Amino acid sequence: MTRKLTAEFFGTFWLVFGGCGSAVQAAAFPELGIGFAGVSLAFGLTVLTMAYAVGGISGGHFNPAVSLGLAVANRFEWRNVLPYWIVQVAGAVVAGGVLFAIASGKPGFAAGGFASNGYGALSPGGYSLMAALLIEVVLTAGFLIVILGSTAKSVPAGFAPLAIGLALTLIHLISIPVTNTSVNPARSTGAALFATTGALGQLWLFWLAPLAGAAIGGLIWKFLLAGDETE
Repeated sequence: MTRKLTAEFFGTFWLVFGGCGSAVQAAAFPELGIGFAGVSLAFGLTVLTMAYAVGGISGGHFNPAVSLGLAVANRFEWRNVLPYWIVQVAGAVVAGGVLFAIASGKPGFAAGGFASNGYGALSPGGYSLMAALLIEVVLTAGFLIVILGSTAKSVPAGFAPLAIGLALTLIHLISIPVTNTSVNPARSTGAALFATTGALGQLWLFWLAPLAGAAIGGLIWKFLLAGDETE
């Protein structure tokens, strides 16, 4: 179990450091042209690379919502959900701290939103709470269906990280303007703790919506799509 938890810690660290790091740097240096498409790709690449690196050890969740959705779909032991959540959040917070230490080395640095998630005034496009809730639920449910489908026993082995990484890229392309994209409570926590906006006060939504969406995605797979799959 120690190896699994360590893998989840490092995988989540990499996701937050790489994904949020690209967003923070894009905001600091807009002339580089990475834009939200580049940030979307960065998040997808973090999951893809770590899924190949340590997914064989821990399953490559790197996200409390994914752990919950897999448990709902009978793909993960319920007794392991809380330990995974703890190390995922720890990895995200450490990544946020390291990223903050690096970013603050730039003269005139101001944390601002620090790649955090938000709705209303904290939404990149000013979207409402209801819009943020809906998109996070829908996209997290879809993400779980991709994860469950690409890792099913009937699918050729070795390609799941590609599908999952590309799905996360697509999710960011859709929702960065709405919420700055969460679908991952650990990622949201790691960024919100270092933001100087009101992101921490809105963090509840970016736990509630991804967890609800993941449970819905797990149930859809379990009862409508799994077929004769045996676990």
